[in-house]
Amino acid sequence: MESPTELLGRWQMIRAELAGEPAPELVTSRMVLELSAGHYEVVYAGEVSDAGEWSDGPKAGTLTLLGKRGPNADRRIPCLYQLAGDRLRVCYGLDGTEPADFATAGLAQRYTATYRRL
Repeated sequence: MESPTELLGRWQMIRAELAGEPAPELVTSRMVLELSAGHYEVVYAGEVSDAGEWSDGPKAGTLTLLGKRGPNADRRIPCLYQLAGDRLRVCYGLDGTEPADFATAGLAQRYTATYRRL
C-alpha cells in the first residue's frame, strides 16, 4: 500500500471531537497515532488499542484506513487530512463515507482529531 511519507511518524493527539462534542483532555493526552509505511497503530496509555493498514485515498488530502485489530477490525474508514508544519488534522468517516470537510456537529459518525508530531 502507498502512504504519503510526510505523514510517517508518531503523533500526539492534542484535541478531538465526535459529533460536535469535544473529547476530554484525559483521553487526548494519552493517545498517540503511529504511522509507518502502510501501517497504523493507535496507542492509548502505552497499549495498542487499534491497528491496521492505511494508504492514500482517491483524492489529494485523503487517506483510507483498513482496521485489522481492535474496535475497527474489518472496517474501512475514509479520512480527510490537513498537514501544517508539525500539526496534523484528520477527519474520520466512521460510517464509511468520505468526509467533505472537518465539521462534526450533528454527525454521529464523524470524528475529527488534531495531532502534534512527536
